[in-house]
Amino acid sequence: MFNSNRPEPDLLKTVLEPLLDDFQYWFSRSRTLLETENLSFLSDEEHADLLERVIQTQQEVNTVQALLKATDGQAGVDTSILVTWHHLVSECWQVSMKLRSQKSP
Repeated sequence: MFNSNRPEPDLLKTVLEPLLDDFQYWFSRSRTLLETENLSFLSDEEHADLLERVIQTQQEVNTVQALLKATDGQAGVDTSILVTWHHLVSECWQVSMKLRSQKSP
């Protein structure tokens, strides 16, 4: 999960910290949507799976944030993990847009 190459701490602080904050924001919004809205266009299994993946990813982001803080910016994240998280955010955005379009007159 973590890159063993030693990244530049200033670069990580400048780029990675805000990116992780953004992931936390979007996963928090997505989790709230999934826990509170009736999403008739998703089966119960799809809904549960998406919620489970969001919760798991939130925990992963929390772990990375804690490691980044504990190592004073010496820990990084493999870009393949970031890409996976981005795909999940995109999937959640699509669900949100579909819900919004169903609610509009």
